[in-house]
Amino acid sequence: MGATLRFRAIASDYDGTLARDGRVDRDTLAGLERARESGRKLILVTGRELPSLRDVFSHLHLFDWIVAENGALLHHPETGEERLLCPAPSAELVANLRKQGVPLSVGRCIVATVRPPHDVAVLLAIKQLNLSLQVIFNKESVMVLPRGINKTTGLSAVLSDLGLSSQSVVGIGDAENDHEFLSSCGCSVAVANALPALKRRADLVTGGSYGAGVIEVINRLIDTDRLC
Repeated sequence: MGATLRFRAIASDYDGTLARDGRVDRDTLAGLERARESGRKLILVTGRELPSLRDVFSHLHLFDWIVAENGALLHHPETGEERLLCPAPSAELVANLRKQGVPLSVGRCIVATVRPPHDVAVLLAIKQLNLSLQVIFNKESVMVLPRGINKTTGLSAVLSDLGLSSQSVVGIGDAENDHEFLSSCGCSVAVANALPALKRRADLVTGGSYGAGVIEVINRLIDTDRLC
């Protein structure tokens, strides 16, 4: 990798950013290939659990690291290494919510459901059980994780492994759970379909939506290495 590159990595959200309705189109995949060929590292930062991601995306090999479960789980596609950054989900919480009939997805660390109306049950159960957990909202998704775990902590762990500064990273996202992770990057980008609040805080808003916006960023980086 050339030492003159200012932005040496791209960290992108999956749903609503790279993917539309869960799928990444061919042009976006080609853009990711070009980014790799330019010598930049690619990091996928998603709230999804790995099995769910694999169900819809068969190109994990394009990324140097996957930050899954909203920052709780790191996965290295080349070696298969997985690293948990927090304890397993609270069995007490899971049992409580299932007894109430709350539909749940339980990952290695994360517990997730949808809103409305299940966010109320989740918040009440955490309070009643006196658990040190946080609730993170992402559009209709409700995610439960230990306090202090988020996309930023996951990305920071990956950057430490890669020996990169957060200031050399371009972060791209679309929703509530991308705020912190984007603000930690040297340049923050919101795709055109992003929530208005994220657009207001981003350094750059793309003209294109979803993957087309990501392609814009990649092309500008390859052409000029300048965004912000």
